[in-house]
Amino acid sequence: MTTTLKTNVGRTTGSPEARRLRGADHIPAVIYGAGMSPVAITVERRDLRIALSGPAGTNTILELQVADKTYPAIVKDMQRDPVKRNVSHVDFMQIDLSKEIVMSVPIHLTGTAKAVVQEGGLVDPAVDRIEIRAAANNIPNEIVIDVTDMNMHSIIRMEDIVLPKGVTAVSDPDLVVVTVLVTSTQSDKPAAAGEAAAGEAPAAGAPAAGDKPAAS
Repeated sequence: MTTTLKTNVGRTTGSPEARRLRGADHIPAVIYGAGMSPVAITVERRDLRIALSGPAGTNTILELQVADKTYPAIVKDMQRDPVKRNVSHVDFMQIDLSKEIVMSVPIHLTGTAKAVVQEGGLVDPAVDRIEIRAAANNIPNEIVIDVTDMNMHSIIRMEDIVLPKGVTAVSDPDLVVVTVLVTSTQSDKPAAAGEAAAGEAPAAGAPAAGDKPAAS
């Protein structure tokens, strides 16, 4: 499924013009790809937010309307203002829906690792996204990883993950994707009885260690 996103063409390039556009909620952008010259465009901030609000997020396949043409495209890069964190520029890349592309896809953990919970541990994703290769129209919204069988010594690496049909991993097979953290509560051990006794104050009337007996 694709999402239509309208654009405006003919913008003037340069920092002053870009600032003016952003102030009016128009985001400067560019679309490029095989067989076409890069085209400077703008998109409405609200339209972009709506187009990318589905489950695929920034991996959404877009039908980018540029003047009288429509291009299947994806967001290749999205720059943000370092202070306000709002989108300041977007690079769109034209794609061939039948050809494979490399995308970064979020992971989603499912299930409850009871063996970890009982020991006071915590299942923790070591990364939040992994790189995969798939046809543009077969890119999953997320990679689901079942952690039900994990225990305190478990590690899930890239090579352990079962990917959907037609999807292959680009990330290193040895990449640690999910691990188990030992919480401070679980790692704390009660003091031994002898250690506790050693820390107790001497009984009343008994000489403390290092004291000399009183002169008679």
